[in-house]
Amino acid sequence: MITDLYNKENEKIGTVELRDAVFSQKWNPDLVNQVILAQLSNRRQPLAHTKGRGDVSGGGKKPYAQKHTGRSRQGSSRSPLWKGGGVTFGPTKERNFIKKINKKMREVALSSLLSRKLKDGEVKIIDDLSLQAYKTKLAAHVVKQLIGKSTSVLFVPAKEHALFSRAGRNIPQVAVLQAPNLNVYDCASHKFVILEKNALNEIPVQSRLNK
Repeated sequence: MITDLYNKENEKIGTVELRDAVFSQKWNPDLVNQVILAQLSNRRQPLAHTKGRGDVSGGGKKPYAQKHTGRSRQGSSRSPLWKGGGVTFGPTKERNFIKKINKKMREVALSSLLSRKLKDGEVKIIDDLSLQAYKTKLAAHVVKQLIGKSTSVLFVPAKEHALFSRAGRNIPQVAVLQAPNLNVYDCASHKFVILEKNALNEIPVQSRLNK
């Protein structure tokens, strides 16, 4: 597959060949949604925790006599019915939110999303993302030239230009991610994806997908 190649000034300077396994896949919204939900679930931390009746203090002695008090029968002050007692069916820190997604499913979802974004004009290939100095001001100029307006953008520089993340991390709505770490959630949560030419072969999608 052939697409246009641009420089940092948003000028077309030629064409570049893209891997069909990454940019020529069918749109699969169900799989993309499944992978995104799995990523969000795997990021969750079980912070909420309540104590059951076996965790709270007290309750070693029967509160009062079984009979002849006119009150209901109670065996422990740790009962959920009592103030200071345990909580019934409350959230616990042992809860596991992890959802397993197979490697091929992640790769297919990523290639499906990138293919859709390329078709919609939301993927742009840049010949070089190097800067004279990796400063926020210079990175902001590149963003302005390539996008032209305030919107979310994900930059994927090549391995040799990994320091671009230092220049872009303080710019609002701009994220920088290395190609081996490219994932469905980050691509879907940004309007545009800017890929450096030398990073195309580093995207974690295998050629076996188009077989």
